[in-house]
Amino acid sequence: MSDVFTPNVLIVLAGLSFVSGYLVIDQRVLRVLLLIGSALYIGYYATVADGPLWAAIYTSLIMVAANLIGLSILLLQGVRWIIPPEYRALYAQFAHLQPGDFRSVVRTARRVTLRRDTQLTIEGQPVTEVYLVLSGRTRVSKGAEEFELPAGVFVGEVAYLLETPASASTVIEAGGEVLVWPIDVLRDRSARKPRFKLALEAMISRDLARKVALAVAPAHLRQRL
Repeated sequence: MSDVFTPNVLIVLAGLSFVSGYLVIDQRVLRVLLLIGSALYIGYYATVADGPLWAAIYTSLIMVAANLIGLSILLLQGVRWIIPPEYRALYAQFAHLQPGDFRSVVRTARRVTLRRDTQLTIEGQPVTEVYLVLSGRTRVSKGAEEFELPAGVFVGEVAYLLETPASASTVIEAGGEVLVWPIDVLRDRSARKPRFKLALEAMISRDLARKVALAVAPAHLRQRL
């Protein structure tokens, strides 16, 4: 076996593993290929000279450890049990997201049960918080029109995305439960963490699509949406 896996063969295979990894888009496959390449490099450093090149071996082992940590985090992103139990039912509405991405968004929020009727937004006024209605009756007025929103929708998301005043006035009745995100916190976290920004915008986009469907659907179909 040692005649086959000579130092020259090991370093060529290691290089091919790294090059293959750099050509792959999937982060999990990339990291596995880099792990294989690192193992081959360690084999090379152990056999190329009269004695093992310990400095190079230890450095490679540190890189392997860092890669394993990153791979573990990536794998955990796709595991549903990392979502807090109280949010697993809500996740069904946003199942297009990786569980880890959904978790990062909802963990940033404050969960509040309202003890009295609460004005969430006022038409034409600045919006300082974005809400996700978990339960409760939500009344909306826009100009001369009034209507209700079902549970599971965002409030204030248009003002957040467009950086404009509220497009409608919204009141949720006592007993309703909401998730609350200060807009400043969302902007700061989105600026620092692109993955968080993508997850939040994906949730809002799905919510907006649902609202459009509610607006155009016949009345007898709206309860299904």
